Amino acid sequence: MLDVEDHSSLNTYLHASGRLRRGQTLQHQVLAGGVSNKTVLVTFEDGPQWVIKQALAKLRVKVDWMSDPARIHREAAGMRALLTLAPLGAITGFVFEDFENHVMAMEAVPQPHENLKTLLMAGTIHADWIRQLAALLASIHRKSTARRDELMPAFVDRTYFESLRLEPYYTYSATVDPGMMPFLHKLTDDTRRQQLSLVHGDFSPKNVLVFRGQLILLDHEVIHWGDPAFDIGFCMAHFLSKANHLRASRAQFLSTARSFWDQYLQNLGSIEWKAELGERAGRHTLACLLARVVGRSPLEYLTERERETQKQAVHKLSASGGDDVALVIQRFGEFLEESEQSCRE
Repeated sequence: MLDVEDHSSLNTYLHASGRLRRGQTLQHQVLAGGVSNKTVLVTFEDGPQWVIKQALAKLRVKVDWMSDPARIHREAAGMRALLTLAPLGAITGFVFEDFENHVMAMEAVPQPHENLKTLLMAGTIHADWIRQLAALLASIHRKSTARRDELMPAFVDRTYFESLRLEPYYTYSATVDPGMMPFLHKLTDDTRRQQLSLVHGDFSPKNVLVFRGQLILLDHEVIHWGDPAFDIGFCMAHFLSKANHLRASRAQFLSTARSFWDQYLQNLGSIEWKAELGERAGRHTLACLLARVVGRSPLEYLTERERETQKQAVHKLSASGGDDVALVIQRFGEFLEESEQSCRE
């Protein structure tokens, strides 16, 4: 059976499929960081560079987390769709997929490039990155809505969104933190009812590379037709968690979160579901903030104290029920400051 992380196995596979010529050599580098796929960078002698991904049935996390490896083909379909929706250059080129081995290949982003999460963790934030990020997400949501009749049937199945997002982030978190169960269950039910646009489902800095100043979005296996507010909340939770963790850059991360939301709305333009988006995005932000400390995929950089602070903030802010995402950003920042002041006293 093919194992793309094994150099010999991958060589044999590429030869047999006619993608590697007799006598041609390739360099093989296993890429770290992902929990749901085996991922390798292959560089052909006198040829292209590809990233080859093979989906895992059991994800690489501490708790049991299973998902059908056939989801790699949802990612391939998502990549092809996003190439027609996102700004030029923001999505890598699709190369091939293999249904038997649950493998997909895409063009590699050229070097030198940097990961946006790594840059943000170092406290490096450029206004143009946030502008691009907001414009990219708004473009996906706006243009897919305009092509609803074409795209909705192709992406209406939410199997992978359920197994990779709703269950591990919301349902599981409700079992760990029962006090939040009513909030999370209601949000889950509301999310399932929304049928508004294409939703990336994994829109976060860790899935964005910066190459020559341009942002390039990766990892599309959770893409589906649903609630665009989830993408907002998922991304916002990363900005706000970093505001919690990086005290020296807190004000900048809070400002970044506000700027992302404002520019997203500007790029979204006039669209029928815009009016109610902010409140749902606020609830998704709170749910994702909680999930990243008690869910199946906690953020690795938060300390125990920071996790507890984040959990307490979500408990307090969720009690008000219907806050717009802009107010959630403001109140989360205020809670962090109040908590630090309390500890000093």
